[in-house]
Amino acid sequence: MGLLDKLSGWLGLRKKEVNVLCLGLDNSGKTTIINQLKPSNTQTQEIVPTIGFNIERFKSSSLSFTVFDMSGQSRYRNLWEHCYKESHAIIFVIDSGDKLRMVVAKEELDTLLNHEDIRNRKMPVLFFANKMDLRDAMSSVRVSQLLSLENIKEKPWHICASDAIKGEGLQEGLDWLHEQISQIHENSENVNN
Repeated sequence: MGLLDKLSGWLGLRKKEVNVLCLGLDNSGKTTIINQLKPSNTQTQEIVPTIGFNIERFKSSSLSFTVFDMSGQSRYRNLWEHCYKESHAIIFVIDSGDKLRMVVAKEELDTLLNHEDIRNRKMPVLFFANKMDLRDAMSSVRVSQLLSLENIKEKPWHICASDAIKGEGLQEGLDWLHEQISQIHENSENVNN
């Protein structure tokens, strides 16, 4: 059973569709993380760089996931905004070993969070400080500081240290995301009643 299957079981939602954007700079590990989230019988053995975007769909008895794996290459980042309106959550992946491009990651994150389709929504943002297995990887606390995550006040966010190849840290992030999506679902049900 994949981690997304577990998440859908915890949610206990019927035919609830959850659209999740997986964003970050190129070579941060987005596709590897998504591959780890898939049921084990559908996981890919070889991961190749994403050109444009990939869409992965996962179904369970109670939840349907659509995960948009968006390329982080600079020429494709303008595609990200086409998926903002229909998204319920964001996973933002950072290469913790790439100190030189941390400024670029922060710029892209700021652009994302200030976009008109994202800015005023209480959409949860899960950060994976990925590649913690690298010798020179920065801690998730340091990544959080460099990205100024403490300035995000209008939406729930959480950062997890991760090693996508081994799947380490992904469960913690999904547990948090599950809780956030459940709260949003409960709040929308209460508003509708």
